[in-house]
Amino acid sequence: MPIPTRLRNPKFVIAIGIVALIVIAGIVVAITTSARHNNNRTANALNSLPPVTTTTQPNPPCPYTGLPSPSPQIPQRNPIAVKVDNYPDARPQSGLDKADIVFEEPVEGGVTRLVAVFQCNQADLVGPIRSAREPDVAILDELGKPIFVHVGGIAPIEAMIQGANATNEDLYYDGSIVQHTPGRIAPYDTYISTSDAWNLFPKDTNPPSPLFNYSTSPEAGIQTTSIHIPFSSTNDNTWTWNATTSLWQLFIGGSQATLSTGADIAVPNVIVMTVQTYTGPWIENSQGAHEVEVDPTSGGTLQVLRNGVSISGTWSRRSIYAPMQLSDSAGNPIALNPGETWIEMVPSGIPVTNSPVG
Repeated sequence: MPIPTRLRNPKFVIAIGIVALIVIAGIVVAITTSARHNNNRTANALNSLPPVTTTTQPNPPCPYTGLPSPSPQIPQRNPIAVKVDNYPDARPQSGLDKADIVFEEPVEGGVTRLVAVFQCNQADLVGPIRSAREPDVAILDELGKPIFVHVGGIAPIEAMIQGANATNEDLYYDGSIVQHTPGRIAPYDTYISTSDAWNLFPKDTNPPSPLFNYSTSPEAGIQTTSIHIPFSSTNDNTWTWNATTSLWQLFIGGSQATLSTGADIAVPNVIVMTVQTYTGPWIENSQGAHEVEVDPTSGGTLQVLRNGVSISGTWSRRSIYAPMQLSDSAGNPIALNPGETWIEMVPSGIPVTNSPVG
């Protein structure tokens, strides 16, 4: 069919093209406007929604302090128990402020020695480290299977330690991790870092079960300014409440006990437990003093110091492998304040004196 004349006219074709462009432009503008309107409506809807909040789960509590773990998971390692000297010539010690728990036990001559326990916390320097004693066995057995770091011991005690539920790291035979601190002389010059001890036993990856209950809520008790524990003239302890720091500070012979860093020995919890002791058959030193042995399951009276009060009660232990139970005078469990705990194992013949407020 022949093309109409008007369609062959260039002016007519141009006019048609212009009209088409105008129509297309209108359509584009309409689409763009609609899209912009829809986008604005969507943005307004989003702005009207409540803000998105994220919650961070707290780290799990450390088994021996009740404080949040330093990582999202409790450190996958067995505890370390380090035997630290407490004779006057051994002071000031290192690393006790980094321990989760410190046990103070009676030994021969009326003096004491310490077992510093680390699990969540660690220390670059712990010591001075000395030899094992009979009360160590009962301490180790309630800690699961700790790595016990010490320097030797008399033959009967060494045999008992070998039979305890612990990994025995005797620095007398293996000194690979020993550090000798400048300015200290033997036998007060043996130190380690906890990381070096853990590295010796990479397969010991079992965190322990908790020993105590913890609560930030204060427990009912008698407001107390201090408690005096006269182990001997060389180990004459007084724990005094510092309301400013909310810590119990240790004084020995009337002087503030400090560490090698100059820091005070001060903790949120002190457990003063009466223990039954007797004289063992073995001679421990050149003066002829015999071993002091502790009955680990006899039970006895106790005082728990926390938050400026003293809570009286009793302690009990079903077996040497079971943790001690702390009960108030009504038989209810006593909860500790989250943080480090110092445990005083006081022979029953030693008088413990409280100084109540007022």
